[in-house]
Amino acid sequence: MKTIRWGVLGVANIAVKAVIPAIQHAANATLDAIASRTADRAQETARGLGIARAHGSYEALLADPEIEAIYIPLPNSLHREWTIRCAEAGKHVLCEKPLAPTAAECTEMIAACREHGVTLMEAFMYRFHPRTERVARAVAGGTLGEVRLVRAAFTFHVSNPRNIRLQPALAGGALYDVGCYTVNVSRMILGEPEGVFACGRVGAHGVDDQLGGVLRYPDGRMALIDCGLSLPRRQMYEVVGSDARLSVPFAFLPGTADAEVHLTRGGDRSAEVIPGVDQYQLMVEAFDRAAGSGAPAPLPPGDAVGNLRVIEALHRSLRSGRPESVDR
Repeated sequence: MKTIRWGVLGVANIAVKAVIPAIQHAANATLDAIASRTADRAQETARGLGIARAHGSYEALLADPEIEAIYIPLPNSLHREWTIRCAEAGKHVLCEKPLAPTAAECTEMIAACREHGVTLMEAFMYRFHPRTERVARAVAGGTLGEVRLVRAAFTFHVSNPRNIRLQPALAGGALYDVGCYTVNVSRMILGEPEGVFACGRVGAHGVDDQLGGVLRYPDGRMALIDCGLSLPRRQMYEVVGSDARLSVPFAFLPGTADAEVHLTRGGDRSAEVIPGVDQYQLMVEAFDRAAGSGAPAPLPPGDAVGNLRVIEALHRSLRSGRPESVDR
């Protein structure tokens, strides 16, 4: 099994607390370098996390000849630029979600990575949790009957006005930050919607801080989503079929504790317990297997294009106050 040598482009909280430990614990990865915009911050972070090399610029990390793959936790508005620059430097890319602010930018990123022969994947870590795979098998196997409805929610409260999630110039907002999960799980289960309708609130900072939406599918199927940056922490989804329903608590960030799936059929309710895992580590290991072998990414980057087409339609609907179709 090939071991992939990693660098991290930035010292964002998600990198320091979740993805860097995952790379360090992965069976087929080594974390060799980290970069920041200042040498002092890069060196401080490297010392604290036991990383061998610290680079005082992003460009220096891309020029590091020993690095094979780069994780990008930068603000959403910078994903396109640095993914393309990583590809041009011959580095595989694991990039935070959403992969880009628009489907068009995402398509450019995919084309650049394809041109330079590197792997690109969106870092939707929950997709690699065995519980998510268990739900997908139940849906595909007809456990619920005909699936008619998905409900998904992800909200939490951002109190710091300088938080990047509240900055329009950095492609902030609830839909990009946490709503992308609700769209993703809806598409995972129901496929691509035909149209959407959204309502919500644009806060004082100029980004959507609360949004609810309907994703419309053929034959009356639908997904109901809500996301927010000004509400108490909630994260769940429910899959409703003609015969039964599944509910998934702590759906996207279950930590490493045991995770449950609840099945309700008539008056009977049961819970299946999935042993706890580090879903970030499983994501890194799956990415490394693909990058090391030349196989397609386990979560194809084209899926990110589909997610962004829905997100863009929801943004249009929020502004127009009308239903909007999803681009194809």
